Parts: sequence; structure tokens; C-alpha cells
Amino acid sequence: MTRSGAERLVGGAGFSNNLPRTAVTALAPLAWGTTYVVTTELLPPGHPLFAGLLRALPAGLVALAFTRTLPSGAWWGRAATLGVLNIGLFFPLLFVAAERLPGGIAATLGAVQPLVVAVLAATLLREGLSLWRAVWGVAGVLGVGLVVIGPNAAFDAVGIVAGLLGAATMALGVTLTKRWQRPAGVSPMAFAGWQLSAGGLFLVPVTFLVERPPPAIDPPAVLGYLWLGLVGGLCAYVLWFRGVIALPVTSVAVLGLLSPLVAALLGALLLDQTLGPIELLGFGLALAAIVAGQLPAPTRPRHPGSQLVPEGATR
Repeated sequence: MTRSGAERLVGGAGFSNNLPRTAVTALAPLAWGTTYVVTTELLPPGHPLFAGLLRALPAGLVALAFTRTLPSGAWWGRAATLGVLNIGLFFPLLFVAAERLPGGIAATLGAVQPLVVAVLAATLLREGLSLWRAVWGVAGVLGVGLVVIGPNAAFDAVGIVAGLLGAATMALGVTLTKRWQRPAGVSPMAFAGWQLSAGGLFLVPVTFLVERPPPAIDPPAVLGYLWLGLVGGLCAYVLWFRGVIALPVTSVAVLGLLSPLVAALLGALLLDQTLGPIELLGFGLALAAIVAGQLPAPTRPRHPGSQLVPEGATR
């Protein structure tokens, strides 16, 4: 067998070995895709930061109480940094974009995150920048845009900046999570609990400065907050951070495209929103980008004596 054939075989075997973990990691953005319908149908309006606070802080405290594991040494600062990037800053920027822009445009701006992760992985992780990932990342953004941007979409400069900053903030958090890894002997639940707690504590003053008194909470809202906190918060972030550490970071980032697709699908099933031919085309394109983002890049024939730099290898 030639060397290039062996490399393709190894790459295919790696993909097969990662498939179960990839499927489990994908449950996180699937859960996040329910946030829109839960927020609009169950939660009191006008308090998105309060929803983000209840999504993060109680779940983080539950994880800490269950695992009884706190950071030590340099990990106090690292956990705080990751929590603020992945949650504390990301949530407010996400909500600003959602309030200032139609949901479709906000979702499309968030879909650029895999492209930002690819660039950050090349600079911070010294991974080779893959043209394969970049092309499919652009295809994913286009697909999400076709699904969720309506004909009457309006643009707002503040909302666009917030959406792009939100994508960049979480992309940096994901990349640093991959760079720093998880400390030896620390469980995935404890690791997620550190970040959820740090992000939630960051959100406490922001929430009460911006939204003032919390809203009245009725039984449907209780169910909504429990779902966002336990499923969309604790369970989803445990699975997500496990995947970020175990899988190629660019592949995990592409899985985030599932979130706006699930939101659109639930809107069609539960809220009588329609998916026409253009939306279905975009749906298929985004799914193709997600699948392609998990595959090893095709190898090109090499001339004798040329030096191979595998995709994702450090330089």
C-alpha cells in the first residue's frame, strides 16, 4: 500500500472512531436549538439576561455541589476566563443581537463561529489552516442564512457588531478550552460547573443593572427555566466541553450549526412557520457542511520527495 493510501486509511479510521463521540457532542447544539421556542412560549418577555443567568449559575452551582471539585492554582484564572468567554460575555452579546436584529440574521452571524475557530486554531493551537474546513464553513453560513433570513430582514449596526462579537467570543473560549485541556483528575461535570458558575457570576451584576427587578415567574416559566438550566445548560455544556477536548476543535465548532437548524425546524413544527424550497435548500446545504466538517480533508497526490503536513497537525 502506498503512503498516501495508508494516510487516507488512517484518516478514515480516525473518523470512524470519533463518530460516537461526535454524535454525543452534537446533542449540545441540538438542545440549544430549543432555546428560541422555550423562550418565546414559556418565559416572561423582556428578560433575556435573566434567562441566561438562570441557565448558567444554578446549573454551575449544582455541578459544583455534586462533584465537590474546585479549581486550583492557575485554573482559578483559566476557569474564570473560559466561563466569561463561553457564557458570561456570549449570552449578553447574543441577546443584544437577537433584540436588535431579526432572529435569522442573528443566527447567521453566529454561524460564522466555525470560521473564526479555524483561524484561531491556526494561530493559538498552531494547527494547519484547512481549505476544506474553510470552504465548508462558508457553505454552512450560507445554508443557515437561506434557512432563517426572511425577505423583510432589517440590518442594525449595533446588532451586527454584537452578533459578530458573540461569535468571536465563544470561538475564542472554545479554542482556549482546547489549548488548556481539562486538568487531570477533573470530571467533565466539574469542568463545566466551573465555567457555568464563573459565567453566571459575571452575569449577576449585568442582569440586574440592565433589567432591574426580575420578572414574575409562573408554572410554565418554571418549566422553561428548568429546561434551559438542566438540559440546555448543565447537560449540554458537559457534553460540549467533553467534545471540544476530545475531538478536532474545528469539527466541533461546525456542529454548532445544528442549533439554528433545530430552531427553524421547531418553528415549523410548533409555531406554524413555513419552510419553502429555498429554506429546504439551505437546510440541506447546512447539513452537508456539518457532515463534511467531520470528515478528513481529501488528500492530494504528492510528488516524490514532497513533505506531508497532515491536516490539523502542529507546525
